[in-house]
Amino acid sequence: MESVFDRYARLRELSRENFSQHSQALIDEALLCAEEKLAGRTRYDGSPLLDHSVLTAEIVIAEIGLGRNSAISTIMHDVVRLGLMTAEEVGARFGDACVNIIKGLCNISDIHPKVSDEQAENTRELIISYSTDPRIILIKLADRLEVMRSLNIFPESKRAKKSWESLHLYAQIAHKLGLYSLKSELEDLALRHLEAEDYAYIQSRLTDTQEERDAFIAKFIVPIEAKLKAADIKYHIKARTKSIFSIWNKMKKRHVTFDEVYDLYAIRIIIEGCAPEQEKTACWNVYSMVTDLYIPNPERLRDWVSIPKSNGYESLQTTVASGDGHWVEIQIRTERMDEVAERGIAAHWRYKGVQQGESGSEQWLARLRELLENTDTHTIQRRFDTTLSSGEIFLFTPNGDLRRMSEGATVLDFAFSIHTNLGATCVGAKVNGRNVPIKHILKNGDIVEVLTSKTQKPKPDWLNIATSTRAKNKIRTCLREEQAKVANLGREELERKLKNWKLPVTFDEAVTFLSKYYKQKAITFMYMMIANQKIDLADIKDVLTRYVNKEFDEERKPVTATPPKVQKSTESSNNDVLTIDDSIRNLDYKFAKCCNPVMGDEIFGFVTVNAGITIHRVDCPNGMHMQERHPYRVIPARWRTNAASRGFRATIRIAVDDVTGIVNKITDIITQEMKLNIRLVNMRPDRKENKLIGTIDLEVPHTGALDAVIYKLLSIKGVDRAYRVN
Repeated sequence: MESVFDRYARLRELSRENFSQHSQALIDEALLCAEEKLAGRTRYDGSPLLDHSVLTAEIVIAEIGLGRNSAISTIMHDVVRLGLMTAEEVGARFGDACVNIIKGLCNISDIHPKVSDEQAENTRELIISYSTDPRIILIKLADRLEVMRSLNIFPESKRAKKSWESLHLYAQIAHKLGLYSLKSELEDLALRHLEAEDYAYIQSRLTDTQEERDAFIAKFIVPIEAKLKAADIKYHIKARTKSIFSIWNKMKKRHVTFDEVYDLYAIRIIIEGCAPEQEKTACWNVYSMVTDLYIPNPERLRDWVSIPKSNGYESLQTTVASGDGHWVEIQIRTERMDEVAERGIAAHWRYKGVQQGESGSEQWLARLRELLENTDTHTIQRRFDTTLSSGEIFLFTPNGDLRRMSEGATVLDFAFSIHTNLGATCVGAKVNGRNVPIKHILKNGDIVEVLTSKTQKPKPDWLNIATSTRAKNKIRTCLREEQAKVANLGREELERKLKNWKLPVTFDEAVTFLSKYYKQKAITFMYMMIANQKIDLADIKDVLTRYVNKEFDEERKPVTATPPKVQKSTESSNNDVLTIDDSIRNLDYKFAKCCNPVMGDEIFGFVTVNAGITIHRVDCPNGMHMQERHPYRVIPARWRTNAASRGFRATIRIAVDDVTGIVNKITDIITQEMKLNIRLVNMRPDRKENKLIGTIDLEVPHTGALDAVIYKLLSIKGVDRAYRVN
């Protein structure tokens, strides 16, 4: 019977080539342990499950360049994932460094992403966020590559999903880390299953044109080699063809045929034996030689030698015309640059003079930190540690949808992020199967099932529980809607009572007086007090009866100096107070534009030098300044109670959700339902709040009507704010 050492001889050979004897012994021990624990467990084709772990470990060592702890963690990953050992038990046996790596791998294995382009970016970031050690994500990439190389053993139902994940998740991560060879292979393997016909067509065309391409490239490089040799430059040239996925992608994006992919040909000129300080100069020298021979396309020049990509990629690239109708991509780089481009940032440590083995791996990890974080080794956690990353966490719904939220988000935030009604009726949640309250703070990777109740309603203290702007805005909207419902009940109750009492007073006049009598800034607050029985209806009847009988004397505002003599209204009940109504004749007065008084506002008159009397609201900032500086020119003023024949200009500032039709709905209510004239509507989008913000100028007969308009606007779904401005 074949022994575990015989079956996995290549892994042991790689171990001998790369690690110390101590490390080799530990890897042998891990093989024996994993074989024992996974005994009887097989893959879909009946081969031992351990095959997957070992083949992945071979990629980890040979193709990515990680060390002993990474290899052991890879071998033992399935053992821990299946619950046959704990990560701590593995750590006690093979080293503490394995614990965190294995836990991260298990967390990623528990992710079951949906096949959804909308979810792809969030899922990628979740995978990276679980990689609290950079080795975790690199091992996971190796794991996925092994799965894709063995994809034919999987059921057809799993092939498409794994191919989609490889293309949209893992290949993208590999690209960010500079693992271009791994990225290209993942893309090609995924395409072979996702677009089988297209893949087969491109592969066959490449096969059919192989001899033609080889002959063309051989002829193309002859003059280049001659120049390089004449300059005594040591080099070697690699001819390559774009990957199948890259060709397919260009055909789709540019809507061209295989024959129209103009940069199908590519060569790579690799400069040998170049000292680090001479690399940049050497690349540009070779570039000048190539462009002396062939005309370059200036728009296709890519200088990643002077400024490397953030993932460490360095190369000087251009596309040149061959002279016979072909375009050829030229890549110029040194041996070091080439290995980094092929194997990603994992290749850097080989050029730092460090020894192979675990110490080399550790030094490489330090280099990785520098590359990822611009030489700041302490901030690596901000990328790989979810608690310090970008301030974001990723959460799952019970059916697998992934949602991105800010760190510190509560159950209430999560509920409102899904739907307003879900948030408004939320009473708690099940997080990872455990009941928690609405204020529970969620953690990265939590599975959250929102619990609701039909009797639940938003409460003001929810604003202290929610942390997201979206949730707080939704809560405020819900509270306003609830207040509007309560206020409407109070209004209806007051209307019924006034009809029953049969007092000689209009509803608007009664409401205007009552809101001032009870010192309410808005009539909606008074309606709510009536609905909540904070104002007794019997008291209201008594107050209105006294009002009708003129038992209330208006307060008179004293003047600190004798005002000039002015003509008063002939119908004024008091010669010391200017009474404003439409019956005033032969008196030069006007309403101040700075505050636009409306009948019902508290007002005063100010005698100007040349423009007669200007009527201001008592809370007008300009008016207050005038009263302080020129008190002798102030005249107390009031409105005649029944003087409502004219229209007054008023401005309402409003903020609404940026949704189709909401402005039309607002204007219809004002003009059709309220029967008021709109003078001007001025709205603009506010990207910061994602709302429409602006003003509405309209004509109203009195402040009661203005309050009623504001009340109506606030009751419209989608209206966030509405209030009067000067």
